[in-house]
Amino acid sequence: MEETFSRLVQRYQNLVWSICYKITGDYFEAQDLSQETFLSVYKNLGAFDGQNEQAWICRIATNKCLDYKKRAAARSQPTEDTYFNEVESPAPTPEAACMDLLQQEKLERLCASLKPPYDKIAIDYFYHEMTAKSMAEQYDKNLKTVQTQIYRAKGMLKKLWRKE
Repeated sequence: MEETFSRLVQRYQNLVWSICYKITGDYFEAQDLSQETFLSVYKNLGAFDGQNEQAWICRIATNKCLDYKKRAAARSQPTEDTYFNEVESPAPTPEAACMDLLQQEKLERLCASLKPPYDKIAIDYFYHEMTAKSMAEQYDKNLKTVQTQIYRAKGMLKKLWRKE
C-alpha cells in the first residue's frame, strides 16, 4: 500500500497542484489543498477499486477545492455591524457635487444632440433613469426595439463623450 501511494504521489503531484491552483488562484492554498488531497487518497486507498486512478484523484482534489471555496465564502459574509458601516457613504464634498452636476449637464446635452429617436431614448434612460420596459410601454414600442435603441444610443454617446 505504501508503494502504491508513493507511486500515485509521484505520478499525479503536479496535476493535483495545478487543479488546486486553477480553482483557488492562490499558490499557497493550492499547496495546502494538494497535501489534503493526498492525505485523503492515503486514507481511502483501501476502498479504491483500482480503476481510473487519475479521475479518482482529480475528483478528490476538485472536491477539496470546492469545499475550501465554500468555507471561504461563509467566512466572508458581512456581519450586521460591518454591513451598515459599508452601506453608509460619506456626504459628497462640494467639489464632487459640482463635478457630478457638470457631468449630468454634459450627459443631458450630449443625449439631446443625438438624432431621433435616440435622443429621447437616451435622455429617458440615462438622465431620467427609466427602464427599457417602462419606455416601451410609454412609447408603445416593442421592448426589443427599445433595448436596441438604448444599445445604439450608448455607442453614440461614447463616441461623443470621447470627442469632448
